Amino acid sequence: MGWAADWIEQTTLWVRGVEGDKPGKDGVEQRPLAKRLEATLKRGQEALSPRELRRLLEDLQQVADASLSDVEGGRHAQLLMDWYAKAALPAHKDFWALIIEQFGPDATALQAARERYDKAGSDVERSEAEMGLRRALMSSRTRMLQRFAQPQGGMGFLVDMRAELLALPKAEQRYVALDAELEHLFSNWFDVALLELKSLNWDSPASLLEKLIKYEAVHDIRSWSDLKNRLDSDRRCYGFFHPRMPKVPLIFVEVALVDKMSDSIAPLLDESAAAADIAKANTAIFYSISNTQSGLKGVSFGDSLIKHVVETLTQEFPKLKHFATLSPIPGLRSWLSKHGDAVLAELDDKQKAALQAAAGGVDMAHLLAALDDPASLKEKSAVRQAAMFCAARYLGRETAKGRPLDAVARFHLGNGARVERLNWAADLSPKGHKQSMGLMVNYLYDLKRLDKHRSLLAQGKIPVSSEIESLCKN
Repeated sequence: MGWAADWIEQTTLWVRGVEGDKPGKDGVEQRPLAKRLEATLKRGQEALSPRELRRLLEDLQQVADASLSDVEGGRHAQLLMDWYAKAALPAHKDFWALIIEQFGPDATALQAARERYDKAGSDVERSEAEMGLRRALMSSRTRMLQRFAQPQGGMGFLVDMRAELLALPKAEQRYVALDAELEHLFSNWFDVALLELKSLNWDSPASLLEKLIKYEAVHDIRSWSDLKNRLDSDRRCYGFFHPRMPKVPLIFVEVALVDKMSDSIAPLLDESAAAADIAKANTAIFYSISNTQSGLKGVSFGDSLIKHVVETLTQEFPKLKHFATLSPIPGLRSWLSKHGDAVLAELDDKQKAALQAAAGGVDMAHLLAALDDPASLKEKSAVRQAAMFCAARYLGRETAKGRPLDAVARFHLGNGARVERLNWAADLSPKGHKQSMGLMVNYLYDLKRLDKHRSLLAQGKIPVSSEIESLCKN
C-alpha cells in the first residue's frame, strides 16, 4: 500500500494553490489573483492589468474547452504561445498562476475521494476508491497542457516553460503544482519507447551539429575542428530524439573506440592526433554524456541510452568486449573541503608523518594546496597517495540515504556499472582541477554483472573493483 500513499501524496502538489497577499518590490502587498480578476485598475508591480488578465483567462479557457475539438483547441494554444514568446517573465508568472488556480482539480472532490480511499476496508473497495481518486484528479489543466503540445513546436514550448519554472529561486514555491503536473506528463510523453536513437556524424545537418556544440556539458567544444575530431572515424556520437522535437537531441553520448581503457581525456580531445585503427578496437569509452533540456529534469532516459548504444555498437563492431566511461568527479573537491579532514584522520602514523613532511600539515587545506600541480607528483608521492585514498573513499564508500554522493556516480552505478579505476592527472583543464584536482574515474559496464551491481547498490553497497577496494583500505 506504500506506493499508493506515495502517489496520493504526490498528487497534492497538483491542487496546491498560489499564496495570498505578500509584499511586492514596491512594499505594496500583492493582490491574490482572484482579487485582480475582479478589479478595475492595475496596482503596483503587477505585470498585467485586470482587463489583460481577464482576457488571458478567456484565451486559456478556449484552449481547455472540452466542447472544442483538439485541433481547434490547439489553434488557440498556438496564439497563446505566440503571445508568451513576446511576454516578459512577470507576465509569464501571471500565465502560470492562472493555469494553477483556474484549471486545477476540484479540491473538495479530491479530498472526498482521498478520504474514501483511506477508509477502504477491502481490496475491492480500495480498487474502486482508487478509480474514484483518479477521476477526481482529472482536470481541464491536463487537457489544456495536452493541447499546448499539439501545434508544431508545442512540445518544445512546454519543455522550455518548465525549464523557466525550475530556474526560479527555491523560495518561490507558488508554481509547484504546474511543475509537478508537467513532470508527470513528460514522464509519459518522453517514455523511451517513443524515442529514436540516431547516429550523429560530420555529415549531419549543420543546425544539428550546432546543437552538439551548444549543449555539450562535460568537455566544452571549442571549435568546429574540435567537433570534427569528436566525429572522426574512430568515434561515434548518438542521441535520443522525440518525434515532436526532431531537431533537438534530448541527450547525447560521445564514444571513443580504443584498444584499452582510457586514463586521460587529453588524447581523446587532441585534434592533431591521428584516428585510431578501429579494426583493433576492443573497448568503447563513453567520455561525455550531456542532457540538453533542463525542462526534462526528473525524466530519466540516460540508462536506456547506454543500453541502446551498447547494442548498436556491438552490431557494428562485434570485436568490442569492454564498455566503460572516462568520467569527471564533479563533487569531489567540494566534499573534501567539508569532510576531508575526517578521512585523513584515518591514515596510519607513518602515512601522516609522510604527508606532514610533503604538504606541511595533515589536513585538507594543506593537502589541497599541495595538489596545485598534480602532474608533477610521482606515483609514490605522499600527497598523491593521500588524494587517491580520499577520492576512493568518496566514490567507493560514502553514501547519502544509500545512494552515492557524486551525481555522475549515481547515474552510472544506478545503470549497473561499477567504480573501476581512478586516473591521476586525467583532466588538467581549469574545470577538471577545480572539481577534482585533475582526477577522473572509469565506470565499467560489465554486461554480465549489471543486475548484480544494481542489487548491491539497492543494499547500500557501492560496487567497486579490487583496485578501488584496495585504495579504500589504503
